[in-house]
Amino acid sequence: MVGYDVHRLTFSAILLVVLSVIGNSCTRPTPPVYSGVKMKGLNLVAPSEPVDSLVFVPIRNTNAEWVAVVPYGFCRENEPHFYFNKNKMWWGETIEGISKTIELAHKNKLKVMLKPHAWVSRGMYTGDFDLKSEADWRIFEKDFGDYILTNASVADSLKVELLCIGTEMDNFARKRPEFWRSLIKKIRTIYSGPLTYADNWNHYPKNPFWQDLDFIGIDAYFPLSTEKHPSVESLQKGWQSHLEEIEEFASKFQKPVLFTEIGYRSVDFATEKPWESQNDKVENLALQADAYRAFFKEVWPKKWLVGAFAWKWFLQPPRRQFYHDAFSFQEKPAEAVLKEGYAQP
Repeated sequence: MVGYDVHRLTFSAILLVVLSVIGNSCTRPTPPVYSGVKMKGLNLVAPSEPVDSLVFVPIRNTNAEWVAVVPYGFCRENEPHFYFNKNKMWWGETIEGISKTIELAHKNKLKVMLKPHAWVSRGMYTGDFDLKSEADWRIFEKDFGDYILTNASVADSLKVELLCIGTEMDNFARKRPEFWRSLIKKIRTIYSGPLTYADNWNHYPKNPFWQDLDFIGIDAYFPLSTEKHPSVESLQKGWQSHLEEIEEFASKFQKPVLFTEIGYRSVDFATEKPWESQNDKVENLALQADAYRAFFKEVWPKKWLVGAFAWKWFLQPPRRQFYHDAFSFQEKPAEAVLKEGYAQP
């Protein structure tokens, strides 16, 4: 009798566990599915001087269908003012240059994401920018808000297809969420298209205002391998844990994900810390190509993925300057990989 009771209790316990698992699987949200045409994009470097329509022809030859127009605004470490559209800035960072670049992109049948960036002096990572007083934050928010709303007006007037409202401003986003929510409401009174924000690969889960946007935007510099030149298969494996986390996060908010940036330097160890920008390692054109090859094999087919914007593309000559910037894939083997990848649906 005692043995029978133990067996019955054990069976009951197992049954409860099974029912619990079934119940959890039924309530667990499924990943969102993006039903539109995937965005096949390139991030443009703002040109220092005026350009003409011809500079967009090579972009179409990569099978890209989108470009990110990236005008920088500027601030100094620990100072509250933000500057944009000034005479000393590059042409492509002025309202005139931004507008003309968008017009030329549209003329060449390219869709546009307008993606304003902040640049902090002395090369400080934008996400580390911080201020000490409420008064300073108020000044900065006024200046920065004017910058974003000005870009929103440009986006509306030129029928820009997507607006990114900021890039990798970790401390600002975390400490001042009410400013961002208020800013998003103001933007939506000016610009009627979809909105995203470009968050850093290791910060996007902490962003407090995804619910207010249309896409979860990630600058996808995820570490994939510590090897000098890992195989494509190894790089695919390196993606898997990141993809599981992204999918779970997208499921939570029921919003699809856009890789607002993805890029690799053409050097050894490029996939160990892809966010690094120093060009102090040995050149390795093949690894840059393999990193993109792994992306298209492992990540591109995901149904929650809106698309991707590769970092980065220069519009201006001299032609061979691309080799001096390790992130550029122009006239390198990686360009052919992007062309092949973007030929996919």
